[in-house]
Order: sequence, then structure tokens, then C-alpha cells
Amino acid sequence: MMANRKFLLQTLILLLVLTVALVGCSSPESSSTPATDSAATNSASTETPSTETPASSDTETQYPLTIKHALGETVIESKPERITTVQWANHDVVLALGVVPVGFSAANFGVQDDSGLLPWTAKKLEELGVKDPNVFQDTDGLDFEAISDSNPDVILAAYSGITQEEYDLLSKIAPVVAYPTAPWATTWREQVTYNAMGMGMEAEGEQLIKDTEDMIKEKLSAYPQIKDKKVVWVNFSAEDMSKLHIYTPVDSRVSFLHELGMVYPESITKQITDPNSYSLNLSGENAEALKDADLIVGYGNDELLKAIQADPLLGKIPAIKRGSVAFIESDTPLVAAGTPNPLSISYTIDDYLKLIGGAIDQINE
Repeated sequence: MMANRKFLLQTLILLLVLTVALVGCSSPESSSTPATDSAATNSASTETPSTETPASSDTETQYPLTIKHALGETVIESKPERITTVQWANHDVVLALGVVPVGFSAANFGVQDDSGLLPWTAKKLEELGVKDPNVFQDTDGLDFEAISDSNPDVILAAYSGITQEEYDLLSKIAPVVAYPTAPWATTWREQVTYNAMGMGMEAEGEQLIKDTEDMIKEKLSAYPQIKDKKVVWVNFSAEDMSKLHIYTPVDSRVSFLHELGMVYPESITKQITDPNSYSLNLSGENAEALKDADLIVGYGNDELLKAIQADPLLGKIPAIKRGSVAFIESDTPLVAAGTPNPLSISYTIDDYLKLIGGAIDQINE
């Protein structure tokens, strides 16, 4: 029976994968990471690890279970034992709940080696005794064959940019839990909630959220200067200062800044025309919209900051002029922590708060 199932899945993949490719599986919404262009990371394993799911304390979960999301409704007939995840960070939620996915996507930025694992993922795998995880690559489109070969009971994609076509194809393999509202707009709490529901571990997910909230609150107590500061996440390009790429409040990076006590200025929020879009583009000529920002967060380094400060338009932005900028350098663990989940938050929050707090301290200097 298993052989027949695998044959049917492989046949469906051969028939449908070309259709998925033609509708743009490499578009920004379906890329394996949110709004990031990165070099591919090599897949790490050909061996599928076993999954030992701890006994659930959630005695209220009843099956069949129906989960509504942006791409439809997913029905899960019984508690999944084999969990596969795709695209960004969903595997970290699974690992944080003490379960090892039978397959998951490689991280493709912020990784320091060719493992496809960010340091918090590697640390948790080590804690769980896993030496050879089944990691597959989806930088240039989902690896449907690898996903099928992992033989999942459920596929988790609560934080992702999968398209409707990709969702439909994945659903031929196993039930799929997609994002609640829009691509790449899932907060870390929603990531935990939706993925935990898909695992049949809703109560454990609620506890994980509480534990993470308590840890964040404790860490924040050392940085009272952060509260109520106006912040904007802006991506600048040294090659083209005429365009600014801004993440909106629905983006998980920005929602986490709000959780840390900061707010977006009205001069930016009134520029947003699509409430479901995680980003907006702003002309450098309209940089005046950033004048109310106490702090600017983005990807970059000191060299980029100096170039921006020298620009005749951008250099006049108060936060830029005084250096109240928290730039996260590329190819570091912190750059990947901008899109938070419980594992990444606990691993990087000390460095993140130190970076933001230091930039805010420039206001009064």
C-alpha cells in the first residue's frame, strides 16, 4: 500500500510540478525566505530521521481537526506522527515543541557553514540527539520530491510564501497548514499557534508562547529606553539611494519591534495602501516621511550608514544624521533572527536588545 501511495505521489509530482514552475514559484511571495535574495545552501542529508512525538498534554484536541487559513481549509484526520515543514522557521517551532521533523527546508541566509542550519536550530537538534537531519533545499522552488520522500502525515507552512498552486500540489502529498492571512505576514505567536495546531499540540504551543513572552519581558527590563520609541525598518541600497524598501507592521520583523515596546510613526503608516502587504517602496524624494523616526532598523553596516549620511536627501533624516540606526550585518545569525520564532528569540535577544538600545542611546548624546 505504501509503495502504491509513493508511486501515485511521484506521478502527481511529475504531472504538476511544471505547472507550478510556470506560475512563478520563484516569485517574491513564494521564495524560501521573506524578501531576501540569498545564495543557495546545499542540502545536508539523504536519510530521514525518526520522529518521536512526546505525549501530548492537550487532551481537548479532537479529530478530524479542521484548520482554516489563507489558502483554504485543512482537515487532519488523526494526530500526525511524521511532521515535515517547508520554507522559513516552521521547523524551529516544531523543534521548540520537542519534536524532530522528518524533513525541513534549509535556511539560506545567516548560515555560517554549508549545513543549512542556523545556530539555534543546530543547538536544538543537538539537544534532541539528532546528528543527521533530513534537510532539503527550496531556494529555487519547493523540492516536491524530497518533501514526498519524507512521507509526512502533515506539512507545516504557517510562515511561508507558498502560492495557491504550490499549496494544492503539497496537499496531494499530505494535509498542509498554510499562513493565516497573507504570505510572510505571520507573527511568531501565529507561527506557534498554527504549527502547534497542525501537530495536535495546541496546549503545548500555548505554553511555549507564554514561556517566550516571560523571557522577553525579563530581558526588556534592562532596556527601559526602548519603550514608546518610534521606529521604522528600512532597507537601503548603497548603489541606489533613490529607493527605500520598508517593512510594514504586518511583517514579523516589525511586529516583534512593536512587542519590544516601539511604535511605527503615522508618517509611515499612512503610506500603506495594502494592509496585507509586508512591505512598501518609498522614493528617496519622500524621505521626509522618516523624519519622525527615533530609530531606524535595517540590514547594513557602518560603511552603508556613512554613505547614507553623505546623501543630500537621506542624510537630513534626523535618525540618520545622529546615528540612531541599528544596522544588522549580513551573514550573521542576527540577520536571520529579524524574522523571529521562539528558538531564534531566545538565542539572539541579548545581542538584539543591545544593538537597539545602543542606537537609541544616540538620541541624547
